[in-house]
Amino acid sequence: QEQLVESGGDLVQPGGSLRLSCAASGFTFSTYGMRWFRQAPGKGLEWVSTITSTGSTSYSDSVKGRFTISRDNAKKTLYLQMNSVKPEETAVYYCAKMGATPRGEGTQVTVSS
Repeated sequence: QEQLVESGGDLVQPGGSLRLSCAASGFTFSTYGMRWFRQAPGKGLEWVSTITSTGSTSYSDSVKGRFTISRDNAKKTLYLQMNSVKPEETAVYYCAKMGATPRGEGTQVTVSS
């Protein structure tokens, strides 16, 4: 059974940093592109970043230069390093396989002083 479990969310101050993790199981992680999404309170799902199976990355304009997506295929884990976070980035963050919509519970990131 395929499963993605997000973790690492926390309360962080504006300008701070946080690293999110997404542990994968039940499929051949290394062969799939992966994505991070987020959903802020009262808003729709927003794409954040993508990493392909070969390691190519892309980012939404709003996070480019501050967030870094990475993967460890040996650990079957996807990461999102978030730097210089902003209050408007308070959201539940989800990971998903390329081409799929998020199905996990996500991890809550709250940016507040």
